[in-house]
Amino acid sequence: MTALSAEEFADRRARRQERRQKQRDANAARACKMHQARIAPERSARVSPALDRVAGRIYVGCSGWYYWHWKGQFYPADIPSSQWFSTYQDHFKTVELNAPFYSWPTIGAVKTWLRQADPAFVYTVKVCELITHIKRFEDTETLIEDFGYIADLLGPQMGCFLFQLPPSVHYSAEMLERILSRLDKRHRNVVEFRHKSWWNEEVTDAFKAAGAIFCSCSGPRLPDKLVQTAEDIYVRFHGVDQWYRHDYSDAELRVWVERIKQSEAKTVWAYFNNDREGNATKNAKRLSQLLNEDTRRLPA
Repeated sequence: MTALSAEEFADRRARRQERRQKQRDANAARACKMHQARIAPERSARVSPALDRVAGRIYVGCSGWYYWHWKGQFYPADIPSSQWFSTYQDHFKTVELNAPFYSWPTIGAVKTWLRQADPAFVYTVKVCELITHIKRFEDTETLIEDFGYIADLLGPQMGCFLFQLPPSVHYSAEMLERILSRLDKRHRNVVEFRHKSWWNEEVTDAFKAAGAIFCSCSGPRLPDKLVQTAEDIYVRFHGVDQWYRHDYSDAELRVWVERIKQSEAKTVWAYFNNDREGNATKNAKRLSQLLNEDTRRLPA
């Protein structure tokens, strides 16, 4: 691959920033449309989706599935991108959707998720940055309810909501209370922190009391441990020394298999975010194999 010149790199970066700003500008309007759909009179008697169908299983997948650099690696080079999801679904029965973090999903997009997936397929959805990064949970009660409407649409194919905080958010008792008080307890709520100050007993105890799931991370400069605060455990694999590039060895994966086994968690969620060079798909399949060897519970 030919290296980009400084001018080409700057141009690409500028176009990316412009695209990201357009997404941010559109998020508030999309959230408003979902709010109107959520409070529509014909939805007033809706029933919250049951969580029982996904309980008691192991879900292993990737953080996103639509990556052009997977073509010719995970996806055959000779198939169109319209067939990528069906190919992904041949290997995994869950995915952690990253796109909703950048762009608040439309109702039409959520219905597409339902149409393209087998009934047994389960989606975990990363919550829009409007809530976690822009507003940082300040005055977000209604926004979180509106985003939660996705779970009503997905029904039994809904997994978890993943709330990711930026590294600039350090631990404080005030911020901890703000986050946990905003979460809708109807759903499986996972919170991922990117600063090591959040790995402390006050946070763990508060999460347990709230029934929230603390996201364990394999990532640079983050505590390398499994934290369990609920019957479910949730692990994101980003990489060890570098974000998104690491190729996990069997020895590294077996450490996490043992941690998962020792946790005796009711439900296990594990997603690989090391998408570079297709490592996520390879590592996720291998973790599934190792977990299947070491537990009587079969992966979803």
